[in-house]
Amino acid sequence: MSLIDSISGKLISKNPTEAIIDIYGIRFRINISIVTYESLPKNGENIEILTYLHVKEDILDLYGFKDLSERSLFVHLNMVSGIGPRSAMNILSGTDPNKFKNQIIAGDVKSLTVIPGIGAKTAKRIIVELSEKFTDNTSSKDELGFSGDDINNNLIKDVRNALQSLGYKPNQINNTLSELNKLGELKGGLEDLIRKALSKMI
Repeated sequence: MSLIDSISGKLISKNPTEAIIDIYGIRFRINISIVTYESLPKNGENIEILTYLHVKEDILDLYGFKDLSERSLFVHLNMVSGIGPRSAMNILSGTDPNKFKNQIIAGDVKSLTVIPGIGAKTAKRIIVELSEKFTDNTSSKDELGFSGDDINNNLIKDVRNALQSLGYKPNQINNTLSELNKLGELKGGLEDLIRKALSKMI
């Protein structure tokens, strides 16, 4: 992960592609997506934004994200040959991370090409290089929003196992838990979480 995990300070200015944050007199210019831009507060307010520091030769670019899902997708897109950080940010501006992940898993080339910056060849390359990462049960729980920083991974694993024993498919479980996490409802004990998950699956 990036050397700089997040930045906290006063929002000085913003536009759909970048934000400037002041930290004790030092101002950081951060590249952002339109989705992140829409989540920012008014200028002059204090914020904390997740970041990724891209280092290449003599270039140091800082990228900012509204949540773990967006940052995780950005990191994965940067692993795809032919897609750089700028292209990854353009893609993030035109899609929802969880919806994008499901399109990759389904191999839906047509839906991916609707997103600005993705042609048919790029869509196929993304599917080939990322589909296994998103369908792998061991890693998927952390790929789009789940982290030891905000939830108890052992508890989530128990919830996942319980739902699988009830006959639900891994992808369906992942999507439901991601939705609960996004809504801030991934709290409580094992029984509470199972009950919440089941209510979303009905």
